[in-house]
Amino acid sequence: MFARAIARNARSYATQAAAVCHQLVAEPTLPNLKQVPPIQLHGLSGKYAGALFSAALGKSAATLKQVETDLQGVSSVIKAESSVQEFLSNPVLSSKDRAAGIESLLKKGSKGTPSEITKNLFEVLADNGRLYESEKVIADFFEILSAHRGEVKVVITSAVPLEKDIQKRLEDALKQSVKASEGKSVIFENKINESVLGGVVVDFGDKTIDLSVASKVNKLNAALQVGIPLIPSI
Repeated sequence: MFARAIARNARSYATQAAAVCHQLVAEPTLPNLKQVPPIQLHGLSGKYAGALFSAALGKSAATLKQVETDLQGVSSVIKAESSVQEFLSNPVLSSKDRAAGIESLLKKGSKGTPSEITKNLFEVLADNGRLYESEKVIADFFEILSAHRGEVKVVITSAVPLEKDIQKRLEDALKQSVKASEGKSVIFENKINESVLGGVVVDFGDKTIDLSVASKVNKLNAALQVGIPLIPSI
């Protein structure tokens, strides 16, 4: 029964991805749908991102690279301009205003002429009332692309930016460890979160290494709550 449920979910995912691919590809001939994403992400954004990956790579590796470049630029524009964020989250725009907004967004974000598949992505999102999912779709696309390239993303979270020498030593140690266990290339991302207080939290894949001061404080508080007897000073 469990195996049949998994098979049904896989068929459903493939059907939905194929339907979105039909919308993303301008030509009447579908891309090679054997170019399935290396990972399947959940949610609407994951389905759009997976279909986008299949459509782009199904045409050519160059098309996939072009879509990547397009979305890098578009992502930067979305993060930098509040007016673009408001446009994407506005559910009551007319079709004419949506089309004009998409054209403006792609013009700002793309270097040269964007891929037809990139254009079609935003048109499909607009037609389906999902423009508000744009950032999630882009993030999921890059996650799929990273998996396709055999990359492991390592996120280092600290309370303040790390000094350069500490950053380098940490990256060197993590590269050796992650490469040895995963056999993949390593991509680093730094995040700042004041709540960690000090130290670092390292996340990669489904693993977390918590070396933060906050973690130590939480463990101490937990120990005190269960009533560890105090050791008298000598």
